[in-house]
Amino acid sequence: MRSLKAAALLAVAALTLTACGSGGDGGESADGKVKIRFSYWGSDSRQKLTEQVIAAFEKKNPNIDVVGEFSDWPSYYESLATKVAANDAPDVMTLEIRGLAEYAGRGALLDLTGKVNTADLDQEVLKANQVDGKQYAIPTGVNVFAMYANKSVLDKAGVELPDDKTWTWDEYIKLSAKITEAGKGEYYGTEYTSNNPTYPTIYAAQRGEKLYDNGKIGITADTLKAWWGNFTQMIETKASPDAAKMNEIIAGGVEQSLIGTNKGAFGMWWSNQLGTLSKVSGSELTMLRMPKLDASGGNGMFLQPAMHWTVSSKSEHPAEAQKFVDFLLNDPEAGGILLSDRGLPINSKVLEAIKGKLTPADQQSVDFIEQIRGELTQAIVPPKGASQMEDIIKRYTEAVTAGQQSADEAATKFLEEANAAISG
Repeated sequence: MRSLKAAALLAVAALTLTACGSGGDGGESADGKVKIRFSYWGSDSRQKLTEQVIAAFEKKNPNIDVVGEFSDWPSYYESLATKVAANDAPDVMTLEIRGLAEYAGRGALLDLTGKVNTADLDQEVLKANQVDGKQYAIPTGVNVFAMYANKSVLDKAGVELPDDKTWTWDEYIKLSAKITEAGKGEYYGTEYTSNNPTYPTIYAAQRGEKLYDNGKIGITADTLKAWWGNFTQMIETKASPDAAKMNEIIAGGVEQSLIGTNKGAFGMWWSNQLGTLSKVSGSELTMLRMPKLDASGGNGMFLQPAMHWTVSSKSEHPAEAQKFVDFLLNDPEAGGILLSDRGLPINSKVLEAIKGKLTPADQQSVDFIEQIRGELTQAIVPPKGASQMEDIIKRYTEAVTAGQQSADEAATKFLEEANAAISG
């Protein structure tokens, strides 16, 4: 599996080479239709849904032919960067938030302000995803990063759901250790995630800090050490598996997670992963607020775009590309096909129209987000180079949890490398 760091470096190099030119082989199809290309990544199920939504758009716009360019996640950015460098960028490109500043900053994206109907979209989410005050990208939908609880494991351990409005990290870890002890090797209290920048972002916010602050790393060494201290405490109290086992579990993804295999009571996942986790576990899962530093403090949670629709600044058919993006965002038929696959729609009318089609898991996600919406902040578009952060966080967290590096040394080196990544 190619690393995000490698993909990011290739993206930087490729975008630097980009010059003015055509959008590749855009033009007319053999039958006279305008052809636009659309790049995206995902699973086989996402590909099928996307083909359906493309067919629905083409039926309503018989003069436009949309050619989907599908890729798996590990190779997506490498492939896209190569195409952009060769003046062969797809007309409509899917980007996640860590790649947004990179592509916008190098002139690869069209400013969509006033070119796509955004009247019914969540205006706060839109504004939070601007780069230099311009709407280069529009979120496909939103998620929240939450704590999941597996009720079947809690029941086995004889433990009630915690009060997520007040629970703290210490309480979470102690409760998890209690559950592990009750499991006698059958299950653990929790699993942790060591490679997701969202977790330290939330933890930093609880301490009044930001992971990124004015183009620099805003999280302090003390906060990093305290964050890693939670992992160390989990391992030492057996609230979670040890570092080696956790690395294997993390590499296995949703299907091999402790929550998904009914071998763990708690775990942190995105809200749009509830359906998959519920399916693979076959158990009742509940989303909870993240633990806090103290009962009266904030939880640091935020609305995160699942991904973004963007249009190439070199597109030969920007009007048709914009029309396709408009359809994906604003047409209830498109919403009824995609449902929550790319996050819950930020178009209030579309969300209302499709509610009856959502699975029970998706309905639970909608209800959870609405319940805590007043507590949530908006995501911040990370600076250039942020695509490397997942790899950097993973390496130093694994070094600390495995006892290969002290927290003091890791914090110093992490800040040096992370700042270099986003300033380069």
